[in-house]
Amino acid sequence: MTTPKKDKIRDKVRERYGSIATDKVNDCGCSPSCCSPQTPSDIEQAEKLGYSSTDLSAVPAGANMSLGCGNPQAIASLKEGETVLDLGSGGGFDCFLAARQVGDKGRIIGVDMTPEMISKARENTQKGNFENVEFRLGEIEHLPVSDNSIDVVISNCVINLSPDKQQVYREIARVLKPGGRIAISDVVAVRELPRSVREDLDAYAGCVSGAALVRQIEQWLTEAGMSEVNIVLKHNSTEFIKDWFPGTGIENYVLSADILARKTITVK
Repeated sequence: MTTPKKDKIRDKVRERYGSIATDKVNDCGCSPSCCSPQTPSDIEQAEKLGYSSTDLSAVPAGANMSLGCGNPQAIASLKEGETVLDLGSGGGFDCFLAARQVGDKGRIIGVDMTPEMISKARENTQKGNFENVEFRLGEIEHLPVSDNSIDVVISNCVINLSPDKQQVYREIARVLKPGGRIAISDVVAVRELPRSVREDLDAYAGCVSGAALVRQIEQWLTEAGMSEVNIVLKHNSTEFIKDWFPGTGIENYVLSADILARKTITVK
């Protein structure tokens, strides 16, 4: 992919999610309901993604923006005192849930490339008085995080939005401590996407066109220095993916998946 095309994709994604953060448009991102003609309740949305009503009530109002495709902190097995990095942290929902698990001795860092999202997340941090959570502006291909400093990397339906996913996985390996792990919810391709879909920028910003094949993700992770790679397809995700672009049959090409792996070597 050429640099101008990558920049065009980033601009489209940044514009879409910046508008969502500021409520300027009734637009949708990666969500089981935002493109659906019949929007379920917040609790129903959360349950589809693996959250609970307790999770929703534990975060500041406005933190849950229904933009994910799973619940990464539920599969991360977070421990007290760990340092956690959230890629594409949005309004901070998963960061705030993770903060409860790592406790006061732990630390949560959220990174997002959209200034409007960072502002919203920081406002939510103050609302909830989360002293161990911070948000940094940056691209996930070039993380503003030091080497070997993170215990766990989480992300919720964001890596598929990157036009350079291989570089994202290299960066994840760079910032993880040896033995550190990833717990990522993302949209992956189970079949080659039609060319018409791959070239649709709206579908890219909607978490479809950028979905990589499972075998490609496995290769990128291995090459980055990760082991114990396990990608678990969530076949029931077709129930909400079909509503993202109704009538296109996109649920036959992509699924939500849990992506797990561990860093076992130092990547320079």
